Amino acid sequence: MHPVLNPIVLRHPHAVLEPLSHDHHDGLCEATRDGELWNLWYTIVPSPDGMRAEIERRLALHAQGSMLPWTVRHAESGRIVGMTTYMNVEATKPRVEIGSTWYARSVQRTGLNSACKLLLLEHAFDTLGCIAVEFRTSFHNHQSRKAIERLGAKSDGILRNHMAMPDGTLRDTCVYSILPHEWPAVRKGLGFRLEQH
Repeated sequence: MHPVLNPIVLRHPHAVLEPLSHDHHDGLCEATRDGELWNLWYTIVPSPDGMRAEIERRLALHAQGSMLPWTVRHAESGRIVGMTTYMNVEATKPRVEIGSTWYARSVQRTGLNSACKLLLLEHAFDTLGCIAVEFRTSFHNHQSRKAIERLGAKSDGILRNHMAMPDGTLRDTCVYSILPHEWPAVRKGLGFRLEQH
């Protein structure tokens, strides 16, 4: 297995990323109930009923070599609060997209997201030597777009009618990326934000 796909625990004082496993099912169901996240029309978050299938899907993509999935824990409480991944992995370049991310409502707009992004970007650039890290989100997910832009990621454009949503509508996808020479400034910005929490 290519090093990009090696399951690894990533730790920060605000967040712990653990390789996704079936053992996380019940905690993930509780996390998604916090805000009933599956009802948000502009994003795709598993419902408690669909969580087992979503874990299976992500683990299958890992086995196929295109995804490295994590469960997100709140470091202080140890509580499971979400999921995130490296997806669309191009191992030979290497290049990854950070995506399929969701967090329980109670930890949104806290230091947890910044801590997770710092862990994932550090691992991608400093350990794996990625040539680019990408982010994608719905054109209509303004909260996500602003968060990605605050990171310092640059817009690569909009893929129109890019993917079908569960309700059958077609999503326009905003694409952003960070390149290695931009990473030091992004790291500094994330560190500053984490000091504020």
